[in-house]
Amino acid sequence: MNAKASFPPFPAWTWQVPQFFNIGVACTDAHLGTEVESRIAMIVEDDTLGTQRATYAELAQRTAQFAQLLRKHKVEPGERVLIRLPNSLDYPTAFLGTMKAGCIAVPTSTLLTPEEVLYLIKDSGAAVLVMDGATWEALASRIHEAPQAKLVLLAGKFKHVEGAPLPAVELTPALNGITAFSAPHATHANDPAYLVYTSGTTGYPKGVLHAHRALIGREPASEYWFNFDANQVDRILHSGKFNWTYVLGSGLMDPLYRGKTVIVHEGKNDANLWMRLIAKHRATIFIGVPTIYRQIVQKTESTRADVPSLRFCMSAGEHLSDDMLTAWRERFGMDIFEAVGMSEFSYYLSQSIHRPIRAGSAGFAQPGHDIRLLNPETLEPVPHGEEGMISVPESDPGLFLKYWNQPEETAKYKHDGYFFTGDYAKIDDEGYLWFLGRKDDIIKSFGYRVSPYEVERVLKSNPAVADCACIAEEIEKDKLIVAAYVIAQPGAPITANELLKFGQQQLAAYKAPKRVYLAKEFPRTKNGKILRREISPKIAVSASA
Repeated sequence: MNAKASFPPFPAWTWQVPQFFNIGVACTDAHLGTEVESRIAMIVEDDTLGTQRATYAELAQRTAQFAQLLRKHKVEPGERVLIRLPNSLDYPTAFLGTMKAGCIAVPTSTLLTPEEVLYLIKDSGAAVLVMDGATWEALASRIHEAPQAKLVLLAGKFKHVEGAPLPAVELTPALNGITAFSAPHATHANDPAYLVYTSGTTGYPKGVLHAHRALIGREPASEYWFNFDANQVDRILHSGKFNWTYVLGSGLMDPLYRGKTVIVHEGKNDANLWMRLIAKHRATIFIGVPTIYRQIVQKTESTRADVPSLRFCMSAGEHLSDDMLTAWRERFGMDIFEAVGMSEFSYYLSQSIHRPIRAGSAGFAQPGHDIRLLNPETLEPVPHGEEGMISVPESDPGLFLKYWNQPEETAKYKHDGYFFTGDYAKIDDEGYLWFLGRKDDIIKSFGYRVSPYEVERVLKSNPAVADCACIAEEIEKDKLIVAAYVIAQPGAPITANELLKFGQQQLAAYKAPKRVYLAKEFPRTKNGKILRREISPKIAVSASA
């Protein structure tokens, strides 16, 4: 990405991608025999279970035991292992252990409904399910719809499910029973490692398959977004859940790869929680989303004196407003360094200690990532100051392999030597990149990406709904919610509040519409396509409370 920069260029970056590489090994076994071996790898603060810890040596053993457990049950390399767990030591055990066995980890959110989880099980072809008892109890009666599934590993408390067609094994005793294990599977760097699901434009989640080299592809972020201290052991508190790509990378794989200590929380979230945990565990780096930073500023009296160990703050998921950055600086005397990423490519644009922050700018493409702003029609670079599509050379090791079971979708976005992200940006004469977002209709709400088509598909399954359109509604500056506009079937006795409740029952909380409007008709183009940009409360005849 060329620009008339007023700063010295970043150092040249040379990729070092070995023939064989395994994420699970790189994050655990690679530290054995070094001073890192006895270091705390992870701390989990659980409101119910208390504080749990694991050293690197313990995590290496647990993941090796998990890999051996898969082998014991005849799970072959390349088979998928779906993980639906809260933040816990079991999460990295299953996620990294799956990859050490040469299998493909499929992280999923605990916010998903059983119906949504069942779809992912079927779409991924998961052979193994790792989940809590309550989820299994809700799924057991329908698991016959996924005949490829052959094993359930249950974490925590659960009760026996009568008539379940799959063997259900209690995870902790099963791991403890394994005292000998084989060497990790010798995966190539380009072999599949994990499969994450993101909002798709078809109304169904879309699987994004990553290779083991993805961890190497994020090394520039460790240098030019993180601010790791080479003279001390950083302790990194992340406010998110492991199932999210943002957290899997910045709150799990990247810190463990570097031998750092990760701190996560499971339980009820409140604004004071994060300050308490930073102080308790002497965290040096805090990673969150703008909503978390906003809550801390608006709902606490905390200052830098309350968290003297904290020296660096990071944010991603949605844009951090200029007002919030200013408020944080005034309260804590620190910057918040933003990054932009996506499920297909993780975080590749970021602000950095190496350049002054320009409020509103995404910063710079990290060294090693040869990001281009192209005209998607001509494939030519756009001039400075003009809008171009962010495009990534297919040679970048951080780039995903393909969309799962969607070759046409893969070919649509990966061609001519590039991955065309669909995101647009401008670059100024100093080299700062100004992120403009997508030209499609994906909604970013509180750090989550929500497909309006998925929400519409679910609402349309209600027999009282004739048509539906979902849009982002701004309730405060830089604060968006999912709003659904519904046309009811003629004579159907349905209210906006009833549809709001229906959405909450059928969709994960972050996807469900927060407001429902009933309308008589939608603005449309001449060929009948809904004009979403013209939808507003003006067309509504009633709204949910």
